[in-house]
Amino acid sequence: MTETFFVGSQNDLKLTLLAPVICAVFRLIFILAFGPKKTPQGEWRKWFHCFSYGFWWGMDFNAYVFLFSWVLVTIPAVFIPEYRPLGDTVRIVGITVYAAVLYTAFAGKMIFYFHFHDIYNQTVFLGKNADKKNLADIFFNQNHGLAILAGYVPFLAATAFVADRLLQLPTLAVPALASSIEYGLFNFAVFALSVTLFYWLRYGGTLNHRNKREWDEVPPDVKGDIFLAKATIDDLIALENIKKHGRPQFLLHTDEESRQVFAPVLPSPASFTDGDNPLLQFRRTAQGALIKRPSHIFLLFGESYAQAPFDSIYENLHIVDNGRKFRKDSGAIVFDNFLSGGTLSQTSIVSLLSGIFDMNLELNENKSFWLGNVPTALAAQLKKLGYRTSFWYGGSLSWGSLENYVPATGFDTLHDGLRICPPNSPRTWLGVYDHIFLENAARIIEEDKDETPIFHFIYTTSNHGPYNIPVEKYGFRRETCLPDLPDAILKDKGCLRRFACWYYTDKALIDFARAMRRLYPDSLFILTGDHAASVIPFGNGIIPRTEPTLREKFLTSFAIAHPELDRAMFANNRIGAHMNILPTLMELIAPAGFTYYSLFPSLTTPINLAIAPHCWLDNETIGDYADMIAQPLTVSADNLPTQMNERRYGEYRDAYAELTGYMVRHPELLTPVGKQANR
Repeated sequence: MTETFFVGSQNDLKLTLLAPVICAVFRLIFILAFGPKKTPQGEWRKWFHCFSYGFWWGMDFNAYVFLFSWVLVTIPAVFIPEYRPLGDTVRIVGITVYAAVLYTAFAGKMIFYFHFHDIYNQTVFLGKNADKKNLADIFFNQNHGLAILAGYVPFLAATAFVADRLLQLPTLAVPALASSIEYGLFNFAVFALSVTLFYWLRYGGTLNHRNKREWDEVPPDVKGDIFLAKATIDDLIALENIKKHGRPQFLLHTDEESRQVFAPVLPSPASFTDGDNPLLQFRRTAQGALIKRPSHIFLLFGESYAQAPFDSIYENLHIVDNGRKFRKDSGAIVFDNFLSGGTLSQTSIVSLLSGIFDMNLELNENKSFWLGNVPTALAAQLKKLGYRTSFWYGGSLSWGSLENYVPATGFDTLHDGLRICPPNSPRTWLGVYDHIFLENAARIIEEDKDETPIFHFIYTTSNHGPYNIPVEKYGFRRETCLPDLPDAILKDKGCLRRFACWYYTDKALIDFARAMRRLYPDSLFILTGDHAASVIPFGNGIIPRTEPTLREKFLTSFAIAHPELDRAMFANNRIGAHMNILPTLMELIAPAGFTYYSLFPSLTTPINLAIAPHCWLDNETIGDYADMIAQPLTVSADNLPTQMNERRYGEYRDAYAELTGYMVRHPELLTPVGKQANR
């Protein structure tokens, strides 16, 4: 009995060491795959701290390998002799199952980082309403899904083999003792030591729970390197951290707490009383139209239509040549530093349409927002100016419950890309190919003989992974459309697919805009993207840098065009955000004295600060709220200095988040929706 307990506990400890070794190997693979520096040369101390701290932090989960074996194998084997021969088999099965969990979490992290340039964060939870067929398409056709699935077999076989070899290593023998009392005391000591050892491992080499490893305690030299700091975090720890945060704190506040938080942005906080709608305080008065009211306003919302490809350092890639030409047209005003309302499609579109930040709450899936709207809603306010409002989406309106949510924001008519295009039109899982969708939208718009001015919000889908649209079939030729690409790009088929799809989407958007301009010369166009997306293949010799700047990671594109526009109308501004679009439209076309509601000012007035849930811009700096870092707001082919522990204008960001939380907690303040939109 004593021997079974003592030897079994040692075998449990052997296997416990395997899990953190697996995590360390995964950490190294992650660094080699995505890290800006692939070796520790000159940074041995930093790398040592990264791996050592990661080892102990990861024991928060990995210590349970010991507990599993000890409770389910060692202790029962003491009392059930028939179970003892199966003990090692159960141990091996247990560590192999746990290794499968580690492999799954690691593979998911690698895919997540590829798409979002971040380890697991709250964005993960938004996947529950994503198109599962599209996710599968991306997994298999862009992220080597078959290879990942096939990798389970050799990985788990190797894990089982190593576990078996570890169990064959010699163990300490039970010391010769004189009496049963001594054996009893010995067993008690082993039991107490085993319990203590578990907690010592789980708390990261300490028995004081308060000293348990946490993000705040990551060694300063590691934390100063944002990539290595994230590499320190084991995947299960990262998932646990985002689960711990749960619902945003602003949804749990009392009304009194909310008033204190959103007071910094409220125009008249002293006049706010219980039962008031705080958004009504953001009433603004138009100064008088700057241009003749256009008969058509087109807001082209391109999937992943980001700023980075437009930057001068990437001009030789030619993937947005058509967009560049459009930006140079007379009457086109460009902002190269522009923030989206969110980092994902749904959060970005909801923020823009509602005029309040979505804050990753997926307000489009909240039934209260299907039945009522907020006074800051974009389309509803344009209707007050006499505009009809029309929403166009290249995919199915069932995505993101758009068919329920969008009418509540003030759109009269909705157009589903799958319905307006011919049956069997080629499509991705997200929607009909952009050029087909836009050609059919143009046809319907041209057939509309109603002379009432109209606002069109047009949202495309094609510029999205896995980038497998057969663009060659539609006239794309790499040699003429994307000339002079570096050899490293020409050898990377995945990169070429991304570039070709970008070129295709850019051309489809610009072809549509030019066609509409020929039909309606007085049209006002806004071209922007739903969010930024990774497209530049760093490390392939295009520029010296091996990772994106914050500009490239977060900024979407923005251009506004109308025959009467000139740069002088825009107060020498160089920054802006999606939330500035509505007030800008109002100040451009609304008569003097017209009232509207907007949390943010128009781009026709001086803008020194742009805020989004994830980011801030001022005229010199861009900052990331999640990582608390900042960089100069400049285009550079070289690495930019990064300032750590920066959370500027955080009180404003928190205030705008609080306004959203207040409206979610008080759906009775929403204006009930009347007439539903046509389909």
